Amino acid sequence: MPWIEIRKMRTRMDSPIRYETDSSEGLLEINPLIGKNIRIAFEGEIHCVVCGKRIKKTFAQGSCYDCFRNAPENSECIIRPELCRAHEGKGRDPEWEQIHHNRPHFVYLALSSAVKVGVTRDDQIPTRWIDQGASEGLVLANCPNRFHAGEMEVFLKDFFTDRTNWQRMLKNQIAPDSLSEVKEKLLPRLPAGFREWITPESDPLVLEYPVVKYPEKVKSLKLDKSPLIEGALAGIKGQYLIFDGGRVMNMRAHSGYRIYLEPLS
Repeated sequence: MPWIEIRKMRTRMDSPIRYETDSSEGLLEINPLIGKNIRIAFEGEIHCVVCGKRIKKTFAQGSCYDCFRNAPENSECIIRPELCRAHEGKGRDPEWEQIHHNRPHFVYLALSSAVKVGVTRDDQIPTRWIDQGASEGLVLANCPNRFHAGEMEVFLKDFFTDRTNWQRMLKNQIAPDSLSEVKEKLLPRLPAGFREWITPESDPLVLEYPVVKYPEKVKSLKLDKSPLIEGALAGIKGQYLIFDGGRVMNMRAHSGYRIYLEPLS
């Protein structure tokens, strides 16, 4: 039986979006499993996604405690970009910071149950929107580095949320807003220092997910409490597997967990 050491599912832009991951037998495409009964079994094995050592508990989506405390992948500026100091040559690992953070970053608007503001590297569009389960995404500004993008995001938090309501996202409860209209109304309210980074007019990117039926209620599954999951795979949205009965599993939250996955029918 093939096993998977869970990582954030890779995605390919398509209609609907394609999902795939690595397994012990090679690349596994997940979309063909939708509509079929599958089994996921967890036998207790977890590895740190940064250093690879075997651990009993993860921190920050798959890290051991030491990597959570010390690895640049878990720096505070990952969550709060305005704290980034890569542009000053600083950080937990200045060389890593130069590669990943002292480079252009987008400030974007994403549409789900509400309009959300966020920051991501210039090479992470549309991946970032897909991972969040957004129905639409629109680049608002192209900033020179993570710090300046974070400063702009802090300002925009007075107008928009910076979090995704995952329950509403999985029920496909989408706000009626138009991202183009939101951007147009926002521009006159921006300080002059931010306006120089605003991107030219562009249409929002519409995202379609491979979901047979969206649940009316959702129940989150945790492998530590439910090591055996069986049922029909109703779809995938964001980084969630959606099962029958409204049961959902956040794959990214289980990064580092080794699971066995097999179709039952």
